[in-house]
Amino acid sequence: MTNQNPQKNVPPLLIGQGIPEYSAITPKQIETYMPVLLNDLTKQFDALEQELSKKTEANAYLQWEEVMTPLYKIEERLRWSWGVICHLNAVCNTEELRNAHSAQQPEVVRLSNRFGQSKPLHKALSTLNSQKVKGIDKTQRRILQRELLSMKHRGVGLEGSEREAFNRASERLAELATKFSNNVLDATKGWSLLLTKRSDIEGLPARALEVLSNAAKEAGDKNKDLDCEATPENGPWRVGLDMPRYIPFMTYAKNRSIREILYKAHVKRASHGELNNNEIINEILLLRNSQSKRLGYKNWAELSLAGKMAKNVEKVETLLEELRAAAMPAAKRELKELEACAADEGAAEAFNLAPWDISFWSECLRQKRFNLNQELLRPWFPLPQVLDSLFKLCERLFDISIKAADGEKPIWQEDVRYFEVCNSDGTRIAAFYLDPYSRPKNKRGGAWMDECLTRSTSQEGKIVLPVAYLVCNQTPATDETPSLMSFEEVQTLFHEFGHGLQHMLTKVNHPQAAGINNVEWDAVELPSQFMENWCLDRYTLKTMARHWKTKAELPETEFTKLRLSRTFNSGMATLRQIHFALTDLKLHSLWNKELGLTPDELRRQIAITTTVIRPIIEDQFLCAFSHIFAGGYAAGYYSYKWAEVLSADAFSAFEEVGVDDEEKVKAIGRRFRDTVLALGGSKSPNEVFKEFRGRNATTEALIRHSGLDIKGC
Repeated sequence: MTNQNPQKNVPPLLIGQGIPEYSAITPKQIETYMPVLLNDLTKQFDALEQELSKKTEANAYLQWEEVMTPLYKIEERLRWSWGVICHLNAVCNTEELRNAHSAQQPEVVRLSNRFGQSKPLHKALSTLNSQKVKGIDKTQRRILQRELLSMKHRGVGLEGSEREAFNRASERLAELATKFSNNVLDATKGWSLLLTKRSDIEGLPARALEVLSNAAKEAGDKNKDLDCEATPENGPWRVGLDMPRYIPFMTYAKNRSIREILYKAHVKRASHGELNNNEIINEILLLRNSQSKRLGYKNWAELSLAGKMAKNVEKVETLLEELRAAAMPAAKRELKELEACAADEGAAEAFNLAPWDISFWSECLRQKRFNLNQELLRPWFPLPQVLDSLFKLCERLFDISIKAADGEKPIWQEDVRYFEVCNSDGTRIAAFYLDPYSRPKNKRGGAWMDECLTRSTSQEGKIVLPVAYLVCNQTPATDETPSLMSFEEVQTLFHEFGHGLQHMLTKVNHPQAAGINNVEWDAVELPSQFMENWCLDRYTLKTMARHWKTKAELPETEFTKLRLSRTFNSGMATLRQIHFALTDLKLHSLWNKELGLTPDELRRQIAITTTVIRPIIEDQFLCAFSHIFAGGYAAGYYSYKWAEVLSADAFSAFEEVGVDDEEKVKAIGRRFRDTVLALGGSKSPNEVFKEFRGRNATTEALIRHSGLDIKGC
């Protein structure tokens, strides 16, 4: 790939281009060379400001190459170096790395603020945007307008003490976000429970027992009765709060008292002791509120939505309320069905279900209604096979090929894989890393896609090809078996790969609008949610689901069950997302100290109309709500539902022609690639969607897919 070889005799952290040398970027490297980089970039930006000031003062015409090209070079060097540090901090977290990251973060924020608050740069961008300059195309115009909005949000219009206060608050917010994330990670990995009795683990499938016994081995636990290491059959078993251990236990364990202990530990994460995030939440919300007011907005939600498709709080609330009103009756009905299922089994908790009962009785009812045991389906979804099917689907839809290139590029952990993406003629167009497995001790939870390299044009005029990070937290492989995935883990992988496709298949050569860059936040989930739909496509599922030992296809009966169970408990699932989204929105549009409620109390008020089982006293969910307090979803969590309307409508284009009509599917897939995936942030999401679909999106497909009887939004 062009321009992706490290420069010789340059410290790894300062290379600024190509694939990073991950193993060489140590805490010592960060402490030594980040100050050098920041000083160098400051000098370069000083020189750029002086040059731009001369031109604007002389009323000279400006060209894109005089402003945006040198600005990108400076910002990209910072993004590259700080980006790899943040990436390693997320996937290889150690105390030394964490300390090095925290020590440099304030200076990085200060320099970023310097870029965003530069008067000479703002004047140059405004001039460039207002001039009818030849050669400025629509994509560049959109980049300029978004950059000006970004500078407004970064405080370019502030002066004196207001600017100083804004900058202090920005630095503090970055520090708090990192602290919040670290607390969640530490709380998650810091709690576990050793189980020694067979009655403790009754109901758990063999795969789950293997994971729990492996965790016991790692902790040094032994079977005292047999005087041997932990085994899946005889224990002991160590359960924890990371998803590969938590989800199976809550889903299958018959021991209700231990489910209760585990659930309460999970919802109390990072809410007490040294890892308490409650005060951090208060401070983040107060700082965001004050920041938004300094910038001329009523609140953080108004600021956030100024750059999104939804534009204002009222439109978001309208969508959420229409979905809530439709989901609530379904959710109440679903809860009664779970209670009836528990009653049929003679359970003492029947008609008085607690939160730690929902997953267990949902799985019980699912098995009764559909005779579907998702845990027993894991052998049909080994990771290598799922990847192969995913790659074949991409070949079918987008006319690309994906091949393993392990060993050709540096990696940060032995399980990480590297792949190259090519056009059908063999031309390389992109690459990606896959870090699939959970590592509770040093890797944050969840799943995400991030940029390693963005498509751009080098100084020599050659295309720098995009490279993505795809990170999941699925069940690891063992000595005896490959990573056998749950169907939910399959969907998560497809979801993140959708983000990766938009990053990798972009045709925009302006990096500021390539891939996911410059795409409105509430539209960025369109490709990811679109890809999830293919998990239940017959052709895709049949090629993917083969028993890892026997190679037998998934029986037709099981395929039918998966399809029929698609809308199982969809009312409760929809309510859950609405509860998160509305809580996020209200915290950032309504909450302040004068309200007389804590953030948790406000969340509990919202729960009255968005849940069918109220949060228990111990439930401190906000303390682990990393999406909005340590990620980019503040006043934007609604985006999942907003984009779901777009993604469902996009997939319905394939349904309308028939997903079995190969030629038509390929034609529409190619159109999806040439619009949604290729155009990135070069046009507004509405324009891009119209180019693909020929019209605006409607909620009809989402209504049908969700199985909810709702009126159009």
